[in-house]
Amino acid sequence: MEHDDTIFGRLDKAFARFLSQRTSFDNQNQKIFENLLATLSQKHHQGHSCIEITQADKQLLLDSGLARENVQNASEALPLIIEQNRLYLQRYWHYEDRLAKQIKLLSDTVYDSLNLESVLDRYFGTPTIDVDWQREAAKMAAQKAFCIITGGPGTGKTTTVCKILGLLQELSDKPLLIALAAPTGKAAMRLQEAIASNLEQLNCPENIKAQIPRATYTLHRLLGAKPPSPYFKHDAKTPLVFDLVVVDEASMVDLALMSKLVDALKPDARLILLGDKNQLASVEAGAVLADLIDALPSNTVELKQSYRFDDSIKKLADAVNRQDQETAWYILSDSQFPKILAQNHLIPYIIEQREHYLNLIKNGADFPDIYWEFSRFQVLCSNRYGKNGALELNIAIEQALFEQQLSRGTSSWYPGRPVMVLQNNPAHHLYNGDIGICLPDKDKNQDLMVFFERPDGTVKKYLPGRLPTCETALAMTIHKSQGSEFDDVLIILPDTINPVLSKELLYTAITRARQKITVVAEESVFAATLQKKIARLTGLSHKF
Repeated sequence: MEHDDTIFGRLDKAFARFLSQRTSFDNQNQKIFENLLATLSQKHHQGHSCIEITQADKQLLLDSGLARENVQNASEALPLIIEQNRLYLQRYWHYEDRLAKQIKLLSDTVYDSLNLESVLDRYFGTPTIDVDWQREAAKMAAQKAFCIITGGPGTGKTTTVCKILGLLQELSDKPLLIALAAPTGKAAMRLQEAIASNLEQLNCPENIKAQIPRATYTLHRLLGAKPPSPYFKHDAKTPLVFDLVVVDEASMVDLALMSKLVDALKPDARLILLGDKNQLASVEAGAVLADLIDALPSNTVELKQSYRFDDSIKKLADAVNRQDQETAWYILSDSQFPKILAQNHLIPYIIEQREHYLNLIKNGADFPDIYWEFSRFQVLCSNRYGKNGALELNIAIEQALFEQQLSRGTSSWYPGRPVMVLQNNPAHHLYNGDIGICLPDKDKNQDLMVFFERPDGTVKKYLPGRLPTCETALAMTIHKSQGSEFDDVLIILPDTINPVLSKELLYTAITRARQKITVVAEESVFAATLQKKIARLTGLSHKF
């Protein structure tokens, strides 16, 4: 394996040098060894859980004394693990191996359900000639302890799971304890809203409806985060009490967190994962949802009919997913919606979209109305830094808003400043991705407070100085928008190609919109974005 070490970051090189100093290699082999480890470190930071190695690489690693190939009965822990032609850091091999074993046990567990078809008829209607994929998903969930329900936005994943919850409660001998969870606070809030909106429409007895939970958790809250450590209150020794755990937006869940979640399930628990396999994978290492879908097709149902989107948005999302640049650009260039926005119209367009928001703030409207209007429209950037990046745009939008007579205040805090929380703070029940708005507190002499809507619909307010790390959210990265939906989305790509761009990134941005999309992009950059597909190297799907 040949590498130019100038491509590696300082941490990659420091990690490789730290381990190579514990070998007795000569200079030539030491350099090869360091390149292998620097590559492993670099790829791990890019989301891969392992790297591929040659037979010669394998022998060199084994000769180092720091790697082990057969780990099943190993008495000594070593930092590197080799499995077939893949090299892992020991911790991530353990996460992958443990998760695969646990999911195997779950996927092999099946149930006999008497009168299932008649109960399905009541929830989904009598089947027709066409396949009702929502009904098929419910049938699988009733018969198997592990179930994946995938599909694009608007295909009814949460509608289906609400019916599944009623169905499973009816079929159970005793009321099931159910946990509804998602990776972020925003996604948990959306899940709770979806369950609540579908609950009254369920064709089931009132006592069954009463057994379906209304509250949702973030995964960190469900497992009992113990910051700043990576450990949780609930694990294999102290499992969760729930009979069924449902996880929405599962594509966002990384390898380590999914492994810890499955480890914390009690032995007879069921698990249902909901997610869109075509969205961006998790920020951290792994591509768990996609790997499990590939490995376990008999435990997966894909919902294929969309009920939500304007036809143009669905066609655009499908074209991007197929990497059909010609069709996607034609849809964007159509005189009707969606449309392309010129760079020089960018800031005026954003200010126009925020006009009603500004008026609500100036007129002293209540937080729920201001929050609803803010959440209607969002600017999504592919990049955090640089021209058209989220940080630069936030500054430009703020300046333009101040010119519209929005009060600047005496510090960085001002009425109408929207902020996104960047780190979890369980003590304050604030989590990475939560959105709040700074407003005068009518109950406290108009002092500035930051208001947040909680998953249960209540409103919490905090002094700005008591918040965890946060930043202005007039524009946000597409990565940060995962788990959210907006009526109107403005997607902004850079004017030059960069490594962040991919068709998964663009697909994720498009599918955040319910009603309208506008795009700022050069055709050449748009085409290059569609042509790049993210392929994470993992070993999870090979373990089934």
